[in-house]
Amino acid sequence: MEYQTCNVQGVYITQTEQGNAPTVLLHVESNHFMPIYIGLWEAISITNALNHETLPRPITHDLFTDLFSRLDISMTALRIDALDDGVFFANLIIRQRDREEILDCRPSDGIAIALRLKAPILVSSDVVNKAAVEREELEKLVDIKSYL
Repeated sequence: MEYQTCNVQGVYITQTEQGNAPTVLLHVESNHFMPIYIGLWEAISITNALNHETLPRPITHDLFTDLFSRLDISMTALRIDALDDGVFFANLIIRQRDREEILDCRPSDGIAIALRLKAPILVSSDVVNKAAVEREELEKLVDIKSYL
């Protein structure tokens, strides 16, 4: 399977017919972006990671990164492998010494951890072909900071 490296463009609130939806926007190539609808707490966590902000007490994604550090585990990548009926599927690729593990995860959790650990975010070419849209095609996006 071929993968493309992408970057997190930002976290937004997308105004849809069903209501407001937290959305992480991945920049996949030139003018193409991939919106992934996520939960509010994951949106806050990703926003904190993008802004290098930490809360007084660790949240789940901070706990993961601390655990990885203490156990000498590195994160090789987050791979977003599949899109099925509007649901994205992802895997954390982690390594401890000479042992590699692949852990199923929600893309939003994986993105929050990858940003903290500065690990690459990879999207399969198949998923990019199914989900990437031009910026102009996206519904109205409002930066999450102005929403909170």
